Amino acid sequence: MTRTARRLLEEATRKLAPDPHANRLLPLIARGAARPATLAALALQQREVIASDRRAFEYLSERSRDEPASAAFFAALAHGEAVAQDRLRAFASVCRADEAADTYEPPADCQGYPAYVAWLALNGEPAEVALALSANFAAWGRYCASIAQALRHHYGYDDAACGFFDFFAGPSPDLDTKAEEAVQEGLDAGRLDEDRAHRYGRLLQGYETQFWHALWELDARAGRLP
Repeated sequence: MTRTARRLLEEATRKLAPDPHANRLLPLIARGAARPATLAALALQQREVIASDRRAFEYLSERSRDEPASAAFFAALAHGEAVAQDRLRAFASVCRADEAADTYEPPADCQGYPAYVAWLALNGEPAEVALALSANFAAWGRYCASIAQALRHHYGYDDAACGFFDFFAGPSPDLDTKAEEAVQEGLDAGRLDEDRAHRYGRLLQGYETQFWHALWELDARAGRLP
């Protein structure tokens, strides 16, 4: 059977889907039990992740200048990070993230994901990175949809404050098309190793799990304080 980009993306998304119970913070937020300080920490961490990922995607786009489909995909991701950065401000303001910024120390486990994306920007074959990221984005989108719903229902956040999560939760047919074109470009040129792309994807999911677990631990530790 001929391997196509669409089939590879579908298979990667299925095979690399995280354990439904891997994100221990998500259920806390979903039932309104996460502490306000934890939401502020989430905002501060996302601020750092976005800034790092945006630069990584810009670099990947530049690296891919001889691969136009990959260049277009990573340029679109970089633009999306810029939009997300703007939308994050309302969430950060409502959960008073700026008030905690001066004393907040980011857990090391929260830095693994953006550090690995930066490593991929330097070392990964663009089409393989596109495949790995696309699989990871599927899980991230579901997390964002759940968080946006919980923020409205349990925390009383308005549309502006939920806009960051709404942005990632919604469908993006144009980005999906660009991802498929980037992966197909790599396939056609013989520059895509599926096993290596899946390894990238598994590591991305692992680092994302560490990110959420670190924030869950902050929340749990605060609950144990006298």
